[in-house]
Amino acid sequence: MRTEPVQKDAPTQVQAAIIGCGGMARHHATQLLRQRQSTNIRVVCEPSANAYAAFARIFQDAGVSPPPNEPALDRLLDRYGGELDAAFIITPHALHFAQASACLEAGLDVLLEKPMVMTAAEAEALIQVRDRSGRLLVVAFPGSLSPQIRTAAKLLRSGSLGTLLTINGVAWQNWNPKTQNTWRQDPALSGGGFLFDTGAHMLNTIADLAGEDVVELAAWLDNRDRPVDILGSVMARLASGVLITMNACGDTVPSCASEVYVFCTNGIIRTGIWGERLLVQRPNQTRPMPVRVSKSLGVWQQFLLVREGKLENPSPPEVGLRMARLWDAIRASAAEQGRLVSISTIATKAGST
Repeated sequence: MRTEPVQKDAPTQVQAAIIGCGGMARHHATQLLRQRQSTNIRVVCEPSANAYAAFARIFQDAGVSPPPNEPALDRLLDRYGGELDAAFIITPHALHFAQASACLEAGLDVLLEKPMVMTAAEAEALIQVRDRSGRLLVVAFPGSLSPQIRTAAKLLRSGSLGTLLTINGVAWQNWNPKTQNTWRQDPALSGGGFLFDTGAHMLNTIADLAGEDVVELAAWLDNRDRPVDILGSVMARLASGVLITMNACGDTVPSCASEVYVFCTNGIIRTGIWGERLLVQRPNQTRPMPVRVSKSLGVWQQFLLVREGKLENPSPPEVGLRMARLWDAIRASAAEQGRLVSISTIATKAGST
């Protein structure tokens, strides 16, 4: 007797809202369009008609109908909330707390662009919203969400590279000329300059690799006559004695790149702040060798893996809190010309205000 093949159900599409349609949102949209089997962008929220038009063109160029735009988030959640599973928030930093809170409380899982929020107090409050709502919150740090950084962290924790000694990071970009007259150089909206924007990836990735909190640091910031920091330098120490240096230059030739070196007694790791590469040099090798890891389509794909229970959340809001406390300490030290500050002291002062 002839039997028909069993028809497998097509994977259920996640119905998503994109909050914000600026330059980074357009970058992410190109990746999401490659994941149409798993994700349908049901609606977007963008108050700027020009930004929405530029976002819509990406869909039109791909032969896909653009999602509708509801410029007000409260109206979007009222009208579409029952049809949505998740939201990807890609807006100026000052808006993150309120928008993420609203989406979580509306019953949506949230992927939130970095830095998560403006202050440690906001980070703690957002963790409470996450806990109260029972929804998933992932911070869109490409480093934390990359197989490269996760693999590097596992190598360091395994002890196969010996004792961790120092971590050195540098990030550079022609950020100053590119961001003048935009919200990124408005302190009220951005919360900081190059070190809190592109440099946030460096702060977070190095903290991931370190695997323990910074206990004290000294920092210097230079605004170069702009409203926010353009140059930054940080020296830090972990409780274990591991030493860290981080340098950020946001006013150089057209570029956007990074290097991170992790030195251990039995090996060296070379990577980048976005997890864009992973190389390891061991004692019997004369040069660093690439490490193979699984391919990734970016932060949204990794978010879906977490949402499906296939990956433990590598970038929860606790990572955002760690980043916020680190930034608070950097600003406090820089405000006093590089005075050595204790992270715990800064956190205690922030909690009492």
